Amino acid sequence: MFPGGGGMNDRKMQQMMKQMGIDMQDLDAEEVIIRTPDEELVFTKPDVQRMDAQGQQTYTIVGEPDSRARGEGGSDEPAIEESEDDGGAAEIPDDDVELVATRAGVGEDEAREALEETNGDLAAAIERLE
Repeated sequence: MFPGGGGMNDRKMQQMMKQMGIDMQDLDAEEVIIRTPDEELVFTKPDVQRMDAQGQQTYTIVGEPDSRARGEGGSDEPAIEESEDDGGAAEIPDDDVELVATRAGVGEDEAREALEETNGDLAAAIERLE
């Protein structure tokens, strides 16, 4: 990419990027989801970097995604399973409950209740509890 950059050390590369107005930052991402009309690509614990250059942000995601098929029409609704045991009420995955409880600093019962109220929307549940 850069002329003569084959033997360039990391520090020199960072100096050159700074001179060109390029800023790189590692992000501490827990999960990245890419939704297409047919599937969701879910990266768990990916390496994510954000590059700011000339007013544009570019994200680089490194990791192995899990592929999930999407429902008809590519709905953006959260994926919640219907349970027959409790009259068809939505069943919230335990992983989601743990994530909301940890992020919001609350107990699992309170996190589960917030998830049920928001129809499984993780971000809305966390926002409600904060």
